[in-house]
Amino acid sequence: MAGTIILSKVFSGGQTFTVAVNDILYEPVQCIVNAANGMLAHGGGVAAVIAEAAGSVLLADCREIISKRGRIPSGHAVVSKAGDLPFRGVIHAVGPKMGEGEEEKKIVQALREAFDLAEERRWKSLSFPAISSGIFLVPLTLCAKSYLRAVKEFYEQKPGTQLREIRLCLFMGPLLDEVKKEWQKVFAD
Repeated sequence: MAGTIILSKVFSGGQTFTVAVNDILYEPVQCIVNAANGMLAHGGGVAAVIAEAAGSVLLADCREIISKRGRIPSGHAVVSKAGDLPFRGVIHAVGPKMGEGEEEKKIVQALREAFDLAEERRWKSLSFPAISSGIFLVPLTLCAKSYLRAVKEFYEQKPGTQLREIRLCLFMGPLLDEVKKEWQKVFAD
């Protein structure tokens, strides 16, 4: 189910970036990104929804990742199995909490790591949800700008990437409104 396409851009290498209103569990992609905390605890928000739908395999994989690596710092990402979800994997991107400092840089970095992890696995499509905008309290304008900047920089720096489609999956509301405003600035070619 593709959801409702709100915005779309095709880059010079033929890759597509789409903003869609959809449930991330039903995105038509090979992998999804989870908005995670550093302990991959998945206690609330989209993380809890993804973890519940994925089941015990994803949870066990996340526990193993933490036991081997320790807490994942904000601005970084790791991959787990998708469990019961119809994806090749779930990439857990750890966004910053407001007040950590360098929030925009850390959101961009977490997403870039997520895109790189998908590319390394030769996955061709990825969808990511809002990161750091909920309980992490990063202002919506800053979040919107960071999401768009991360995708733009990735595709401009890697025009030959096999990651052919990146989707930003949101619900209707204030964050989507901010993404629409920022889109005009970031993609004003």
